Amino acid sequence: MAIGLFRWATGFWGYSGFNVPPMHGDFEAQRHWMEITAHLPISQCWLLGTIGSIIDPSWFALSASHGFESQLLKVYMRATVLVSEYLVYIPAAIILNRKLGRIRGVSSWESSVALVAILMQPATILIDHAHFQYNTVMLGFVLASVSSMLAGRALWGCVFYVGALCYKQMALYYAPAIFAYLVGVCAVRGFDFGRILTIALVTVVSFAACFAPLLLGSIYDQYRGISAFNAKETPLPPLLADLPIRINERSWYFPPLLQLTQSIHRIFPFARGLFEDKVANMWCAIHTMHKLHVYSIGQMRRISTVITLVSILPSTMTISVSPRAELLPWALASTAWGFYLCSFQVHEKSVLLPLLPMTILLGSDGGLGTEMRAWIGWANMLGVWTLFPLLKRDELRMPYAVLTLVWAFLLGLPPTSFSLYFGRQSKNGELKLITKLLHLAFYAVMIAWHFGEAFVPPPDDKPDLWVVLNVLIGFAGFGVCFVWCNWQLILRSGMMEEHWSDRLRIEAAQKRKKQ
Repeated sequence: MAIGLFRWATGFWGYSGFNVPPMHGDFEAQRHWMEITAHLPISQCWLLGTIGSIIDPSWFALSASHGFESQLLKVYMRATVLVSEYLVYIPAAIILNRKLGRIRGVSSWESSVALVAILMQPATILIDHAHFQYNTVMLGFVLASVSSMLAGRALWGCVFYVGALCYKQMALYYAPAIFAYLVGVCAVRGFDFGRILTIALVTVVSFAACFAPLLLGSIYDQYRGISAFNAKETPLPPLLADLPIRINERSWYFPPLLQLTQSIHRIFPFARGLFEDKVANMWCAIHTMHKLHVYSIGQMRRISTVITLVSILPSTMTISVSPRAELLPWALASTAWGFYLCSFQVHEKSVLLPLLPMTILLGSDGGLGTEMRAWIGWANMLGVWTLFPLLKRDELRMPYAVLTLVWAFLLGLPPTSFSLYFGRQSKNGELKLITKLLHLAFYAVMIAWHFGEAFVPPPDDKPDLWVVLNVLIGFAGFGVCFVWCNWQLILRSGMMEEHWSDRLRIEAAQKRKKQ
């Protein structure tokens, strides 16, 4: 109940695009998708808006409701986010947290504290309930997938992950880790071809079930004489346009093929550019020093793909060689950081993806210990701090400050408490000096940045000075998070112990030969 009240209270503040015509923002984008589903055939729509049209037809009146912002509509839209979260994300988080606690022997009290910290994660609340999106549906399906794999139900894990991917393509950030884990599970005790085939079949059937309404609906629309394509208004998706053969637009298979290629085109949004707005990743940071628009989209797509694949290689190799389900959150966090930092077309909100599996680890053994709490807490505080320029545009300074400070107080983090770094807590599982200096330096810089951004106007020739500094500082910190997650994954997999034990045995054998 308390978790829901925080979310609902956050919704009283502004949102993306509030009173900003003609584009408006994410609120209008979600409302518009509901508008077209309430009026257009399935071949031309995305989400369901029928319920809202029953309550008040003016909310989703076709064309006439563009930019509509009545108070009751806002309540309805906010409620849809809250209800969807209670239906998917919160149950999945509770189940996964309990499962982690039972597997790793965590006490019920620590598990409960960790659950509150997970559900009160400020970045997720601010993006979905303030800025306005539905990311928690996708994230909830991911948590359900991990929970299923922890329970040894890999097939259900595939079903839930496909649901996450079909709901929002950002779930691709997790795909390499999940694929590598499933390959490792099938190969760890000899190559189990039958199990691989079953997993592949279930995955394909899950995708087919998700796409069936869209594809079959497009065929039915064509049967009714409703065209899914107008060459004068809309170009063909690149995949369809580049086919070596010409597809007859009147054939029965053209509408489903059009919908399928259009979906793939949307899942891989190369046409939208290397990054969106100013985001704390590699490409935006480099762009401040060396303008990347001198390179073609094709060149940057290939470069970013190669670098992303290299960045996720250590985590995917580790989880495939040591496919233990309790290591999966570490692998998910590592690959998600790799995608966030190096991949093509990244948005500020994408930071939710690496932060989620890291935060879930608060419910594992040692999750509320000094080291884990310090690192996971620092990553979350840094993550929500990099979202501030986006939240500021939506007039969300107050909920940002309240939710961030409440979460810091709950976990005993700076600036509300320094007990993790000094005092009795720091002695119970002493942090290394380099960790203390690193974290405290970033906390000091983040606080100083807020004062500078609030009271020192940027120079006329550098109007984005404070935003650019936010990007550079965030990128440096996220790079450290990426390295830490990969290092923890390798350490916990036991690969380092095996390496050193093998090396010691070889050295001992060599000494015996010399004697």
